[in-house]
Amino acid sequence: MSKGPTLRQFQDRFPTEDACLDHLMRVRFGDRHACGGCGKDAHYYRAKARRSYACEYCGFQVYPTAGTPFDRTRTPLRDWFYVMFLFCASRNGVAAKEVERQLGVTYKTAWRMCHQIREYMGSLDSDDPLGGMGETVEIDETLIGGSVSGKGSGYKGNKTCVVGMLERGGELITRVAPARHKSAMHALINAHVLPGTTINTDEFGGYKDIALNGYRHVTVNHGDKVYATKDGAGVNAIEGFWAQLKRGINGTHIHVSGKHLSKYLGEFEYRWNMRQAPHLMLDRLVWSFAR
Repeated sequence: MSKGPTLRQFQDRFPTEDACLDHLMRVRFGDRHACGGCGKDAHYYRAKARRSYACEYCGFQVYPTAGTPFDRTRTPLRDWFYVMFLFCASRNGVAAKEVERQLGVTYKTAWRMCHQIREYMGSLDSDDPLGGMGETVEIDETLIGGSVSGKGSGYKGNKTCVVGMLERGGELITRVAPARHKSAMHALINAHVLPGTTINTDEFGGYKDIALNGYRHVTVNHGDKVYATKDGAGVNAIEGFWAQLKRGINGTHIHVSGKHLSKYLGEFEYRWNMRQAPHLMLDRLVWSFAR
């Protein structure tokens, strides 16, 4: 497995503000494209003192940062790219206070940068349904944040319930669940797992009768200290993701509100799904800006 880029390699790749802007222009518009002003296939030249490029024929300008997380920002692009590098180099997340210290920006600016990058990472992750005939998907739920768990399977106190669905040899999907009762769990599974899939869960009551929806359901009884069966059933892989997620939240961020939890899930989900190709993690971020 190849390693991700080092700090020196990142700095060599994006040494200046102009290098970052040129990169955005190249990946979003190419060397030549049809001008929105005159309609001609044109080459664009950098406009002086602006984050824009002008058509060689009519002077019509395009802004490479428009529609990206960097739109309408006064923060240098090199700082944005560096924070994206930190998000890919870290395994436990990046705190806004750390970004504030390293860049010398205000906490408000650092917080906004981090959240926009998290949203962008989440938007790149595929939401295609998991599983299918002959495939196995591990499903488990956990509670994040708060201090009161509540009583019974249908309650969660002031904690936020998160459901994870992990295909063996495939991708992971995480979702904030509106509740822990059976109808909410079934709705999430039906939306993200294809019929015919073998589903592995623990004995939690929210998964009861899921086989009636066209799945093969296998459970492991954690109450009896059974964590895997002889035929390979279990939820150990998805629980490994929960361990990594909670290390990041508890160790790096200390607290994550339910309002913004989905953004953090998108960030950690992106890193998990790219864990076998860390050398492509940053490349995918800096080459995937939609035009």
